[in-house]
Amino acid sequence: MSTDASAAVTAPSKAALWTGRILSGLIGTMMLLDGVMKIVKPKEVVEQTVKMGYAEGVILPLGVVLTISAVLHLIPQTAVIGAILLTGYLGGAVDAHVRNGDPAWQMALPALFGVLIWIGLVLRDRRLRARFLWRD
Repeated sequence: MSTDASAAVTAPSKAALWTGRILSGLIGTMMLLDGVMKIVKPKEVVEQTVKMGYAEGVILPLGVVLTISAVLHLIPQTAVIGAILLTGYLGGAVDAHVRNGDPAWQMALPALFGVLIWIGLVLRDRRLRARFLWRD
């Protein structure tokens, strides 16, 4: 019997693979767009970011970090590190909503995005599937 956990997990089905790719692509593209908008800094983005309690001077660095993280997530070889960075970024977004006393759905949205990032990765990557408890 093999002790390698990844050997026991088969490659994802075509449906799971494509679902994971589409989910990762959609979420990654949305995060990339958000990062680029923070770099471009249109008036609406500046207003909303300041409303969330951030100084205007941190919008550009946030945009650069988010853009780099999203690009890393969209590249298959660096997708896991990108997902880790995006998860941390989204945790900060949840915190900002909690501090502002925003409605529950606004707090839950970034958390949901974080979950969807990892679901997309697990659906398309056999090695990540091996780390979770379920089996095909």
